[in-house]
Amino acid sequence: MTILSMKNISKAFFGIPVLEDVSLEVEKGEVHALLGENGAGKSTLMNILGGVYTKDSGTVEVNGVSLENASVSDSEKAGVAFVHQELNLFNELLVFENLFLGKEILYKTRTLNKKAMIARASELFDDLGVNINPRAPVANLETSQKQLLEIAKALDAKANLVILDEPTTALNTSEIEHLFSIIRRLKDKGISFIFISHKMPEIFTIADRYTVLRNGRFIRSGRISDTNPKDLTTSMVGREVSDRELYGERKLGDVILELENCSGAGFHDISFKVRKGEIIGLTGLAGSGASNLMQAMFGIAPFYSGKLTVFGKRTLNINTRTYGIHAAMKTVRIGMAPSNRKENSILPFMQLLENEYVSEHTLSAFKFHIFKKKEIAKYDAYRHLLNIKANSHKDLITSLSGGNQQKVILARLLNTNADIFLLDNPTQGIDVGAKSEVYKLILQLSEEGRTILVNTLEIPEIEKVADQCVVFYHGRIHAILDRNNIDETTVMLHATGAVPEEKEKPETKRGVAL
Repeated sequence: MTILSMKNISKAFFGIPVLEDVSLEVEKGEVHALLGENGAGKSTLMNILGGVYTKDSGTVEVNGVSLENASVSDSEKAGVAFVHQELNLFNELLVFENLFLGKEILYKTRTLNKKAMIARASELFDDLGVNINPRAPVANLETSQKQLLEIAKALDAKANLVILDEPTTALNTSEIEHLFSIIRRLKDKGISFIFISHKMPEIFTIADRYTVLRNGRFIRSGRISDTNPKDLTTSMVGREVSDRELYGERKLGDVILELENCSGAGFHDISFKVRKGEIIGLTGLAGSGASNLMQAMFGIAPFYSGKLTVFGKRTLNINTRTYGIHAAMKTVRIGMAPSNRKENSILPFMQLLENEYVSEHTLSAFKFHIFKKKEIAKYDAYRHLLNIKANSHKDLITSLSGGNQQKVILARLLNTNADIFLLDNPTQGIDVGAKSEVYKLILQLSEEGRTILVNTLEIPEIEKVADQCVVFYHGRIHAILDRNNIDETTVMLHATGAVPEEKEKPETKRGVAL
């Protein structure tokens, strides 16, 4: 039984077509993978289905009912729920308040029936098999719990078609497996899913059928069992993409970065050294401390104790708490691309050009003028380097797909001309072709003498680029693996604490670990 039929959908913005004659069909009780590079039209198509955009032409039917120029409310009433990649939750509210926002349960006196809402929230979480306190502040939830809260909202709305846009971007392996078990359970109850992801292993694990878009056009559709990852990737990008052997040996310089017994919020007693031009992969389960360490190194959060030395000089007295973002960027020449771009990176009401040059001009604040022609030239250079799909530097950054927004953030970092790059989940929401471009960029920068720390939950990314891998477990370094010992099984054994902690860290020809 067909639950969704979208036929011959076209859409243009300011005369520029972004969808041309695209069709999509989803069956009841199936997981349908919607695939394509960033800018292929996936988000636009789903925003039309979700009532955010109106189509220029074509037809949309949900459960046999036609949706013409539907609003968000119309789409929700038809049984469609959209769990966006950038989660739409209010951190300041409690869990149950987010869950029932706009559809509160009331007493006959028109006052809030908090007891009923908390009970209903508990019932929804029990159905999902998750342990979330309805009275907890959303700000205190893990990313995986926030994702499940969004799914609970969809179930409470009696949705029978759920759109999941990059739902696993910030989840670790066990959290992904839990999410997939929930999807399978709901699928057995007849609920359908549109699953948007760039991760081929996940697609072939959870999806039943697929549809591929490229450059706003329909390319192909079929059953997952009838294809393979290489074939699908070629359809998505229009060419073969292979970066399995991307890593290359390079001559590394002297030690330029050293952490000694550093502790802070979420990490404890961290010590390791990094050489000039070296690429270090940081990983561990979500919340294991690697991201917290990066934030402290960039001056976002304080160190509690320890010593940070850059280029042979002790750059801060941690106990004085004088180290901050400006000192990291200007004095230490550290740059950072943080995770969660919606909350930490993009300036939504600024143009692409302004988003790209804002960090560099924070460093050169003594200059009283911004030379626009010069900035546009730099923006164009980075746009070509990173293959950013954008119409004009005057466009708002929110006009771009999530992956292209991420590329703008990387351009912002490159524009600071830092010596040490901290990349926290740098390929978040980026498609398979663009990921390959980012990996090549990381290696190119290291060959130019830049030193790079990459924090990612995706171990294959570390295999592709890293000289060493620092594995975190419960806020501490559990192991430092040299290049020859980096593989998914070994890393996960250390990330989960399944093997004893390494007491003596290896010393390799590529990098030196304390």
